[in-house]
Amino acid sequence: AMEDVCAKFVSQKISKTRWRPLPAAALQPPDLFATGSWDNEDNRISIWSVGDLGNVSLNGEYQGEPQLLCDIRHNGDVMDMQFLDQERIVVASSTGTVTVFRHHQNNQTLSANQRWEKAHYHVDQDTSCGGAACTGVICNNPEIVTVGEDGRINLFRADQKDAVRTIDNADSSTLHAVTFLRTTEILTVNSIGQLKIWDLRQQRNEPSQIFSLTGDRVPLHCVDRHPNQQHVVATGGQDGMLSVWDIRQGTMPVSLLNAHEAEMWEVHFHPSNPDHLFTCSEDGSLWHWDTSTDVAEKPSFLHQGGRSTTYFSHNTINQSVVSAWLSNDPTKDRMEITNLIPNQTLSVNSLDILGPCLVYGTDAEAIYVNRQLFA
Repeated sequence: AMEDVCAKFVSQKISKTRWRPLPAAALQPPDLFATGSWDNEDNRISIWSVGDLGNVSLNGEYQGEPQLLCDIRHNGDVMDMQFLDQERIVVASSTGTVTVFRHHQNNQTLSANQRWEKAHYHVDQDTSCGGAACTGVICNNPEIVTVGEDGRINLFRADQKDAVRTIDNADSSTLHAVTFLRTTEILTVNSIGQLKIWDLRQQRNEPSQIFSLTGDRVPLHCVDRHPNQQHVVATGGQDGMLSVWDIRQGTMPVSLLNAHEAEMWEVHFHPSNPDHLFTCSEDGSLWHWDTSTDVAEKPSFLHQGGRSTTYFSHNTINQSVVSAWLSNDPTKDRMEITNLIPNQTLSVNSLDILGPCLVYGTDAEAIYVNRQLFA
């Protein structure tokens, strides 16, 4: 419920929130996250610690609000951001530049470690106003893939000055997001409702597969791949719909789920518990989609602890969701959907989830941390 959530007002519109990844063997919950801002005179990359969970004040409240560890100015809006490793963060800018920032943990400072100026650009790299927004970045250390408004795909390698590979006219429309399908393949989504697979081993500059929304070709803004079942892919669109695709079959989504009332900005499967999926939207909501239990067993009351919960029976949204997400398994007959922030009015631009912890950022100039998501 809401009382598990710590808010921090930061006087910046927050465009991206990302947990620092944990070392492979780590058992502790995540402790650090990064944020990026947009639409401010002075945009910033900031590193936060989640605060001291164990510290309870006299009246029994957690003194757990996030603490700013360090920040640094960023040129342009932060369009996307991913940790490359424990210390480095790759940031995509509306100016078309891609920057790697290093977090120095010994003295809590941030510095620009590496920069690819105008990785994305309109017309030619030399015109001063030719930058095109870099809309998406994904990392698999040392590799970094970026996509942009210019329809370009770049493959960079950390510590190498020049792009390893550039696909110049990868798309005739804006590419909005990118993620890895496998180590050598990526998925992109674009502004005419297409999901494409690119095999980076191939020298051809064409996608190996193209999938498409039928009908109105609504722009797709975000994409994520199921962590264990790599054929299951989720995308979110400008109309707020959640689409689930099985890339082994057909060229259309397996299921279309009515979700938000405005643009869906991010979709994330829980990395270690992928029966849970999270989406956030311009409409000010953040939804938790839970296919993990047969909610037919649960009492169907709609309001519990201030959460509004909706049950969809799968035959109403076509026989979908195996792997939970694609199945006609009758035991998986229902899905529970909870709006984690019922009364937010401004856009929820970004969310990230790791272990029991959720972090999200909004146009209301606030960041929120929930550390007991499954409590």
